Amino acid sequence: MEINIQLKSLADKINQLKNKIETEESAKHAFVLPFIHILGYDAFNPLEVVPEFTADLGLKKGEKVDYAIFQNGEPILIVECKGWKEKLTVHNSQLFRYFHVTKTRFALLTNGISYQFFTDLDAQNKMDEKPFLEFDITNLKENTINEITKFHKSNFNVDNIVNNASSLKYIKEIKKQINDELENPSNEFTKLFANKVYTGRLTEKVVDEFKDLVQKSVSQYINEKINDRLNAALTKETIKQQDEAVLIVEDENKVNTTEEELEAYRIVVAILRRKLPTSRIVHRDTQSYFGILLDDNNRKPLCRLHLNGGKKYISLFNDNKTESKTAITSIDEIYQFEKELLDTVDAYEGTIQV
Repeated sequence: MEINIQLKSLADKINQLKNKIETEESAKHAFVLPFIHILGYDAFNPLEVVPEFTADLGLKKGEKVDYAIFQNGEPILIVECKGWKEKLTVHNSQLFRYFHVTKTRFALLTNGISYQFFTDLDAQNKMDEKPFLEFDITNLKENTINEITKFHKSNFNVDNIVNNASSLKYIKEIKKQINDELENPSNEFTKLFANKVYTGRLTEKVVDEFKDLVQKSVSQYINEKINDRLNAALTKETIKQQDEAVLIVEDENKVNTTEEELEAYRIVVAILRRKLPTSRIVHRDTQSYFGILLDDNNRKPLCRLHLNGGKKYISLFNDNKTESKTAITSIDEIYQFEKELLDTVDAYEGTIQV
């Protein structure tokens, strides 16, 4: 089973059970050990997972960390657990004390829901105060799952993780700074934009006024980008559905191409041949309509003709491939749509930005 599916299954289990879990020990067994298992380690093999791991610390004897994960006889990750309702803090944590007396480069502090991974980026063999990887297992994003995968038994490589940890640490801090600036723009952030658009002197009053403008501008910009992506996705899905409808296998016995349809096709060819060779203008008859395509490509409809019903229609396509249907009394009226047909060709050929 892929690790992302296993993590999702564990998250579902946590959401179902957490209100029934009262003790730290229960959280270990219900939440933390399954996570260790997902990483590929056997919690019942004392050569891989050692519970209540003890290392003598000078005059301090008998202090224990909840788990140590071993590879090739050496600890590679020490784990300290808390109750799931407890907030995580590294202060007074055994992790700090154990980190420098073992050969491990990684420490994990967790309450079974929140996970914090530490290493020694700031000072060699001394655990950093801030985690380089932090997540809520019930709300995982794809990039976080990729980082968790690096701790899997089959992938574990100390150098690769440590080298990447520095980037993760700074990306996390930068994202926090971005969030802080978006919520409450600083003078420096405000001046960065105000200097480019305001020609007067940036007094304290002007900067204060621009803080609100900058915040609104950034918020509107982000919302517009999100809406653009949503609209693009919806348009793509609509086109896909149209294409799938066209690809339905037609019962050839029920498709009857009439002379009127062929005559209409010749009119369309006559209009478009000033921009296209006739070999690229292809007709395809269906039960629902008579289609005319560019390069025999269902994704490039030039027009569709509905001539066999009680009323006649022509369907045209704009540069967003949105179909519009117009009634006609005879195929001679197709000449009236010369501009729309030529514009459709320009859109497909890149003359107009699609």
